[in-house]
Amino acid sequence: MADPLHQFKIEKIVDLPDVTLPGIGAVDLAFTNSHLAMTVGFLIVVGFMSLVTANAKVVPGRLQGVGEQLFGLIDNLTSSIIGHEGRKFMPFVFTIFTFILAMNFLGLVNIPGVFHMFTATSQIAVTATFGIVTILLVLIVGFAKHGLGFFKLFVPGGVPWPLLPVIIPIEFASFLLRPVTLTLRLFGNMMGGHVALKVFAGFVGAAAIGSIGWLGVLVGPLSFGMVTALTALEFLVAFLQAFVFAVLTTIYLNDVVNLGHGH
Repeated sequence: MADPLHQFKIEKIVDLPDVTLPGIGAVDLAFTNSHLAMTVGFLIVVGFMSLVTANAKVVPGRLQGVGEQLFGLIDNLTSSIIGHEGRKFMPFVFTIFTFILAMNFLGLVNIPGVFHMFTATSQIAVTATFGIVTILLVLIVGFAKHGLGFFKLFVPGGVPWPLLPVIIPIEFASFLLRPVTLTLRLFGNMMGGHVALKVFAGFVGAAAIGSIGWLGVLVGPLSFGMVTALTALEFLVAFLQAFVFAVLTTIYLNDVVNLGHGH
């Protein structure tokens, strides 16, 4: 069976000269399969939304209907969690949601032996970037809106003052872990699902060429069934992980937008 981890190997498509940056050292600027996947994902999102808005009609067609459903989903999400200020952050949450969704779905494009699109969200550097950008926005909004009052985030209301020396460090550590959990949740789910698919697909291939002997009669159909089921599950997971990332992003923004009170 092929190595199930080989699909996550970053490979150069166009090699470019390295650039040396002060304090960082040599930086490889090569265009890789990961860059290609992210670029294609970006173009799909921009192209799709351009088609939806360019041909908008009073009675939406299928394409416009899908676009409006996605837009409405995130609009309702931000408005229901953040409140009347949710619309301000809807473009950011919508962009992150659609970009992650496109890259997740692209990773499922696979023609055995011919072509396999790289799953960019299976790379921790990519998911970490999304996590860091999200938390940076939370910090910017928090300090811009509340100044030093932002630190009230780490002081839950109604907590007896003798417990504050214990609660505040816990709340602070929890905040620092937010980008880590955003990073690892998306990375782990996308990588784990693809590894499982590759393993069962390897059993199907082994049964087809007869390398496991008579066991192929039993293992082949069972593995094929698992590949079919896991593929369907992966499409669901691809959507859910993008949506969960959007939900958590909205919740973290709500914490600083409505700091210390509800909406």
